[in-house]
Amino acid sequence: MFVKHSRLDRFMLALNAAFLTLAVLVVILPLIYVVIASFMDPSVLLSRGISFKISDWSVEGYKMILTNPAMLRGFANAVFYASAFALLTVTVSVCAGYALSDDRLKGKGLFMTLFLFTMFFGGGLVPTYLLVKNLGLLDTVWAVIIPGAVNVWNIILSRTFFKGVPKELKEASNVDGASEMRIFFSIVLPLSKPIIFVLALYAFVGQWNSYFDAMIYLDNPALHPLQLVLRSILIQNQVDPGMISDQLAAAEMKRLSEIIKYAAIVISSLPLIIMYPFFQKYFEKGVMVGSIK
Repeated sequence: MFVKHSRLDRFMLALNAAFLTLAVLVVILPLIYVVIASFMDPSVLLSRGISFKISDWSVEGYKMILTNPAMLRGFANAVFYASAFALLTVTVSVCAGYALSDDRLKGKGLFMTLFLFTMFFGGGLVPTYLLVKNLGLLDTVWAVIIPGAVNVWNIILSRTFFKGVPKELKEASNVDGASEMRIFFSIVLPLSKPIIFVLALYAFVGQWNSYFDAMIYLDNPALHPLQLVLRSILIQNQVDPGMISDQLAAAEMKRLSEIIKYAAIVISSLPLIIMYPFFQKYFEKGVMVGSIK
């Protein structure tokens, strides 16, 4: 249906379109630059910048990354940490949120107060480190997975979602003789795919991009995630000596670090880019449901 806009409406629509276009360009142009730079010959990239000549392109950075054991091991560790963290976070958040959404839970107000307290007051880095150390988790994969698995915001989000599940469904199941466990696993969980996928995506992306916990708790290089390896390239501008031969000078190492840096960024972003289209429909629905209840 054709809608006739006033002059002010047309001006605001044009302004909105211009702003959105600018926002998209700000986001997408650096991504395009990184992808193109990852395929450039290091010498051409440093001397002349981006070139669209096929002769100036190279896959040297990708070859070096895909044949380097540290990068491959870091990639595998990052996938494991992010997947295990997402699974644990979703399990804790869904179970806690479902229990807190039930009005029959005794002490529900006290539990919520304790949860909310931790959102404003935390122990800090040193007490948390000492706790992890005393639990014997230092230099183990659990030091990265367990400490941040209980997220109060995720619990509140899942609690809000479960409060929107019609009580009539539970009452009808109770009349049919279903137990609480049967109601949770057979009725509530199948209806909760949007919030489960949203929580899983939040947790996976957060852990995938995180390197601080691994840097603090993990000394063994064999346990380092990809992000720590990337950090050494992006911030410290250092490359694993095994990635180049001993005859190359320090200048050559720096030159190669540039091309490895861009290729590593592309490879580390691939899992999230591949995941998002499959999660998109659940993500949009889950975020909207949680925001209006």
